[in-house]
Amino acid sequence: MRVLGLETSCDETAAAVIEIDAADTERPRARALSDVVHTQTEVHARFGGVVPELASRDHLQRALPVVDQALQQAQVTLADLDGIAVTCGPGLVGALLVGVQLAKSLALASGKPLVGTNHLEGHLLAALLSDDAPAPPFLGLVVSGGHTSLYEVAAIGSYKLLGSTLDDAAGEAFDKVAKLLGLPYPGGVHIDRLARTGDPKAHAFPRGLARRKRDQLDFSFSGLKTAVRVHVEEHGVPTGQALNDLCASFQEAVCDALTARAVRAARAARLERLVICGGVAANSRLRSLAQERCAADGIHLHLPAVKLCTDNGAMIALSGALRLARGQRASMDLTADPGLRL
Repeated sequence: MRVLGLETSCDETAAAVIEIDAADTERPRARALSDVVHTQTEVHARFGGVVPELASRDHLQRALPVVDQALQQAQVTLADLDGIAVTCGPGLVGALLVGVQLAKSLALASGKPLVGTNHLEGHLLAALLSDDAPAPPFLGLVVSGGHTSLYEVAAIGSYKLLGSTLDDAAGEAFDKVAKLLGLPYPGGVHIDRLARTGDPKAHAFPRGLARRKRDQLDFSFSGLKTAVRVHVEEHGVPTGQALNDLCASFQEAVCDALTARAVRAARAARLERLVICGGVAANSRLRSLAQERCAADGIHLHLPAVKLCTDNGAMIALSGALRLARGQRASMDLTADPGLRL
């Protein structure tokens, strides 16, 4: 089965073609024939964050060229496809609508079946494109600019929310702290780079909800963000090694909270496998700390390749292909749902 996947939920315009043997529903064999991503970093950089209207306009300009490039790289035409998948939520409503309308147009013109997918499911299943693809059940930690959630994945298509952020998402906290420190957008990459030569114990920043019950699996990053702001107000924006130390201490607080709760959730749910996915899963300290803690607790850790952590079309094509294999189809009434739940 060959499926085209379209992703336009935020600030990446992405399309990919995957080839999949979905006969094994537990661990389907899939490979990406193409995976094209156009990022809008330059569009939003001067604003320090994503501007929804500008994101939608850029998707309108880039979507068709990105799809054409994905088809060319995969050496296929629309006629060669078995289906078209598109993210229909959650995300920015205007951005989502661009992808949904394009996917509907392509499906109508080609006569190929259409399916809408959930952006979060795409992230959770991205690890299935890796060589060490995990078979359910497993625990999934989705951590990105807009989402920080823990899911029990009983089977492909069966997800149970165990915990989520009560305020800021982890990626949002990275970007806001970076802006506070005068670092370029997107901030997470720059904090990660500076933190590599910083002291993570230089500042004792808080871990949100640390005093709650031990079975607490929710997250909170607003207090941490406030603590950094108060520090900057009292001491000014640091430079040189002091800036590196501040970045390392902030990053350690975020990664400590994420990995501690993920391991705790895996133990509580008696799951032997943990998948960490989403844009923040590309963070070097999160990856190394997760490896340390999972090794200590006997949990098998699965991390998608860095290019599969950020928003991409391959994860949407995979999610859509598995939905098509289960007989799901979308009508021409398909629309965007910015608050779509998994």
